[in-house]
Amino acid sequence: MFSHVKETIMPVDVREPDARFGQFLLEQFGGATGELTAALQYWVQSFHVEDASLRDMLQDIALEEFSHLEMVGKLIAQHTSKIDQSKVYEAPIFAVKGIGPHLIDSQGSAWSASYVNEGGNVVRDLRANIASEAGARQTYEALIKHCRDEGTKRTLRHLLTREITHADMFMKALDSMGRLTDPFFGTVQPDDTVNIVFNLSHGDDHRGPWNQGNFRYVENPRAEGGLPPAPVNPDDEKIHRLAAE
Repeated sequence: MFSHVKETIMPVDVREPDARFGQFLLEQFGGATGELTAALQYWVQSFHVEDASLRDMLQDIALEEFSHLEMVGKLIAQHTSKIDQSKVYEAPIFAVKGIGPHLIDSQGSAWSASYVNEGGNVVRDLRANIASEAGARQTYEALIKHCRDEGTKRTLRHLLTREITHADMFMKALDSMGRLTDPFFGTVQPDDTVNIVFNLSHGDDHRGPWNQGNFRYVENPRAEGGLPPAPVNPDDEKIHRLAAE
């Protein structure tokens, strides 16, 4: 059951409408890193999670993301509310599709379910969510840098802040499972190469915790697989040519 509170979770107040910036904002409405993607991603993920506390966290964040989608949509509506002829040329998407938000990104590409990153395993999904929050945070930072309206910037700063909070929540959830720093998940055990790292880029080589400690560093790796068998293709042109000679 859903119940919509008509007031936004934070104030949305645009004092200087800018249709061109409204087009930029579409990135967080119908884009790959946008709020619709995050809301659906976390909501769909919650259906397979057995742990009630983790499921509750995912659903709470998903619904907050829907409230963020509402805020971005209202920002776009306000920024495109007063389009004169010059603004039409600066923001052609709104000239064609009309004012307000649409399920497209800033370049006019339609939102796609392929943006949603979920895979039926809570460890895998939480790691994907941390990356999703980082992508959204980067987009909000870029939007803030290109924004002139102070009311819009306040709203965007709040949205950026919540991306940090959600990433922290996902990290804490992984840590509670003992999986924050453990790369393994699933039930299939890895083979004996799991702690081997290869030096495959030669020149200015560097060492660090990613190839030291528990890792066995192979300075000059050699191929050990041998050559695969040659393909056998009766339809190959070369075979027909040899047979004709």
